[in-house]
This record gives sequence, C-alpha cells and structure tokens, in this order.
Amino acid sequence: MKKPVRVRYAPSPTGAPHVGNIRTALFNWLFARHYGGSFIVRIEDTDVARKVEGTVETILNSLRWLGLDWDEGPEVEGKYGPYFQSQRLDLYREAAERLVSQGDAYYCYCSPQRLEEMRAEQVRRKQPPGYDRHCRNLSEQERKQKEAEGISPVVRFKAPLEGQVRFTDLIRGEVVFENNTMDDLVLLKSDGYPTYHLASVVDDHLMEISHVLRAEEWLSSTPRHLLLYQALGFEPPQFAHLPMILGSDRSKLSKRHGAVSIVEYYKQGYLPEAMVNFLTLLGWSLDDKTEIMSRQELIDNFSLERVSRTAAIFNRDKLDWMNGVYIRSLTADEFFNVAQPYLMEDKLAGEAVILDEKYVRDILPLIQERARTLTEVAELAQFFFVEELEYDANLLIAKNMSRESANQALKAGQQKLSQSEVFEVESLEAILRPLAVELGLKTGQLFGTLRVAVTGRTAAPPLFQTMAALGKERCLKRIEAAIQRFSR
Repeated sequence: MKKPVRVRYAPSPTGAPHVGNIRTALFNWLFARHYGGSFIVRIEDTDVARKVEGTVETILNSLRWLGLDWDEGPEVEGKYGPYFQSQRLDLYREAAERLVSQGDAYYCYCSPQRLEEMRAEQVRRKQPPGYDRHCRNLSEQERKQKEAEGISPVVRFKAPLEGQVRFTDLIRGEVVFENNTMDDLVLLKSDGYPTYHLASVVDDHLMEISHVLRAEEWLSSTPRHLLLYQALGFEPPQFAHLPMILGSDRSKLSKRHGAVSIVEYYKQGYLPEAMVNFLTLLGWSLDDKTEIMSRQELIDNFSLERVSRTAAIFNRDKLDWMNGVYIRSLTADEFFNVAQPYLMEDKLAGEAVILDEKYVRDILPLIQERARTLTEVAELAQFFFVEELEYDANLLIAKNMSRESANQALKAGQQKLSQSEVFEVESLEAILRPLAVELGLKTGQLFGTLRVAVTGRTAAPPLFQTMAALGKERCLKRIEAAIQRFSR
C-alpha cells in the first residue's frame, strides 16, 4: 500500500440496510482492520425525496450490532467531516461550477416533460436510453434566454464522444469501457443537490479515500467517475467491485429467499458473530473447507485476492446451521443473557423469567443444544412454563405399544417416581431403566411415552434432564393428566 488505507461505507438513508449493503460495509471494515487503516461511515442523504425518517439510526445500530465500529463518521470526531452529504452542498456546487467554467460540464435546461418524451421515442425506436445532448452546445444567447424564462438548470458532465476508459479493478482485473456508450450524466440537480456521481467523487477525494469497495452494480459507473476525477484534477482511489448475492435459485436476492433487511435477522434471533462469519463467506473464502472463523481470524486472513468474481449464493439453511453452531458455543451465562429478551417477548414465559431466574437458568442449557435461532428458544421451552399441555393422546402410545400397555407404563412410572425422595438425573435413570425391563418394554418405548406425558412432544431435550428441571411435582401432575386422557 503506497498510502494509508482509508475506506468508506456510504449508505443512503432510504430504508433499513439489506444483506448486500451490509456485506459491502463488512468487507470495507475487514479490509481496513486487516491493513490497520481507517473505516469511515458517510451518510449520502442528498436524495431528499426518498429519505426515510429514522433510517440513519437504524443503519448505525445495525453496524453496532455487528460490531463494525467506525473510525470517522456520525457521532465520531474526524478532521474530514461533516459526514452527512446534506451538510456539504457548497463543496459540490463549487466543483460543478468549476467543471462548467473549464468546459467539462454544461447547464441543461430540458424540462422533465421533454426528457420523458425523448425516452419514449428512444424506446419506440429501440435505441439505447440516454440524454440526447440537446443543451450541450447551446449558444450564450440561448442560455440567457432560458435563464430569463426562469428555468432552473441541472449541470451535466460533458462526456467524451470517442476513446476509451481503462482501469484495473482489484477483483476483476483490467476493465475497458468505450466512451461513446456513456451519456452526459447529471452532476448537480436543479434544487442544488448533487447526484451520487459528483458527491461521491468529491467526497472520496476530500476524505482521502484510498480504496472504493462497492457492489458490482456500480461497475458501469466507474469509468464516468474516473473521467470526473480526471476533469477535476483529482487522483482516483483504487476500485474493487464485489460480486452480486443471489438467492438459492440463482435469481436476484429478494424477500422470498428470506429476510433481506439486516434488522430482520436481529429480530429473528441470529447472533452477530454468526452473521459476520456468514456474510464474509458471501464472496470470500479462506479455502474450500473452512466455514467457522472468529472475527479475529477473518481480520487476519481477509484480502481482496480471495474475493470471488462470480456471484455468491445466499443459503438460508447454511446460515441457520452456522447460527446454531455459534449458539452452542456460548457459555450458560452468555446464552441466558442473549436468550432472555426473546423469552420475555413470549407471554407464556414472561412471568416465569421474571419470577424464577434459577428455573430459567436450569432449563436453558437443555434448549441450547437444539436452538438454531434465539426466536426458537421460547417455542422449544414452552412446555416448561405452561400449566396444562395440549397434545393428541395417541402420541402417548409408542411404536409397537397398545393403549393398555402405554397406560400401564404411565401408572407404573407414576408409582415409582412418587416414591422417590431424590428427583435428579442419576436417580431418575436408576428408577426408569429397570422399570422398562420390569414392564417388558424397550427403554425407547417407556421413555417415549413419559416424554410425551411430561412435555407434550415426541421430540424434546434429554428425558432425565428435562424431568429433573421440571421437578417432581410438575412431572407427577403431568403424568396423572396423561393417565386421565386414557380414561376419557
């Protein structure tokens, strides 16, 4: 690196950040941390019509949740601020006026109606869309006449009509664009606000951005930006365009592939460590086998050389698996702390969480092994909190058992358990295993019947641990309720 690494994440506050947007932030953050550089957050809020109230806080909270701390930007002092583009309008206006005075840009007075008619005609003739340069060569007299009519012009860049723009993309290698395929893009709108093209070039220069890592969709804009850098006399940064993210069916990622807003993943109970690991592997890999990597390992190994040129596939099943791995790696205290807010949202569990923390701490390790997301915790743990279980009585009849043998097993289990003074895992196993032999049943049959009786489910955490956590009184009460089901 010839100069210090300075990269930026520059979201627009037009909605909650989606997966692709946050993946871009993450790659920039990893790149900065790997090279000991600076990660800058810049809010590109010049599209006034599409701005959504409260979105800036949502964006910043999303970064905080994922642990992507920024070195400069909102709420952080920095010598290159302000970090909201709406507070930098004079800088863009000055640059636009300089380009006009140099002959590299011009004022365009075309009305929205004319532009709409122009595009319709281009579509009718099956021509490529683009501005027809109607105002590019207006005389001084024609310009004065337009201004006298009170028309507020936009400023358009005067793109070269021939030649090529060549540049080296750090991921894709050499890229070539023909100048005659580019139209005269708008730099400054009639309301004085810049377009993305002008604002990003001016800000990246003034903030001394060394590398621009952004989505593949911006690749076709890069030659325009390089022409702007040249016209303004700025040294351009290096560019790297990240691969697209596709759904499992290889179509463009959408809601049907899963929640696309990063906020939704928080609500659905994904751990930030799992999300960081998963998102990093959307287009980057250490090798062909390593899946689980700590944040520090990602930082230590991240490089653009390992970023793929081909589209990344968003696999929700893989995310669920990975999140489950991270959940199981938590200590009991860590799992209690992250799971409790999700339990509290469940009306059945809420009171118990408040009244008996020890009880919740006892049952959560049993759930931890099975949960893939934190929102699953309340559902998996529900039977620990309800007074009465709801289930089909036929579930009490295990494979190759009859109604009578299941009923007999419940009564025998009830008798043995009621006589036990100690209700712990070891004592329960010592009682119930011999009982299966005594009844002429396989252990799976007896345990299956008792599991349904005390949990209402055929699949639940290990039986002895579950019964010990529920306690003697609850278990006996539930077994009696199961026996009563057979008498109906």
